[in-house]
Amino acid sequence: MTLDERLWKQFNKALGQYQLIDEDDKILVGLSGGKDSLCLLEFLARRSKIHVPHFTVEALHVRMINIHYETDTTYLQSFCDHLGVPLHIVTTSFTTTPDGFPSGSKKPACFLCSWQRRKQLFNLAQELGCAKIALGHHQDDIIHTALMNLTFQGHFATMPAKLRMRKMPLTIIRPLCLCQEDDIRAYAEQQGYEKQLKQCPYEKDTNRTTASELFEHFQRLNPEARYSIWRALEADNKLVEY
Repeated sequence: MTLDERLWKQFNKALGQYQLIDEDDKILVGLSGGKDSLCLLEFLARRSKIHVPHFTVEALHVRMINIHYETDTTYLQSFCDHLGVPLHIVTTSFTTTPDGFPSGSKKPACFLCSWQRRKQLFNLAQELGCAKIALGHHQDDIIHTALMNLTFQGHFATMPAKLRMRKMPLTIIRPLCLCQEDDIRAYAEQQGYEKQLKQCPYEKDTNRTTASELFEHFQRLNPEARYSIWRALEADNKLVEY
């Protein structure tokens, strides 16, 4: 089985196993410009042409003025045009002090940046009449989050493959939830995805990095650790939330 075939099979398995897409869905994809969101958009666009179930896809790229990482929006537009997917680009920010830290908040910059991006996704999805928001988190992301919550927050929880929002008529889906990061990285190189112009300055200095290192240690102890953790999440009903 080729790399493309394996990822495509895992993607379609996730759609069915977690019932991520319904007939006549309109889906908004959060397109950061990283390998994961590009792969997600490509696969959803490809799947939408099969017509069963029938659904449509649009994409949103959020530019954050005061967080210095950047994606070539010309490339994103070309990528979306090739797939036949409408692209929306929104620019936003949050207040910072002169040294770059969030102003008037005890929350770290990563939290505020993420929240602002989600806010723009939620707003546009409702404006466009989208029922679903698709995010490019893969299996490694979901496992890292579980380990991070267990280690630093004291509870067993993660980003579910499907999450129905309680305060708005939206459902968040993660169709790459069965795909491994190494496979997506290799696929991105194979497809020639352009890399982001600048990486996020905070991405190496978070508890998520620690959780990733912890997961690597687990896999050295037991090559089947990935599947053991995943089965535990499924057994505890952490992958679908209503």
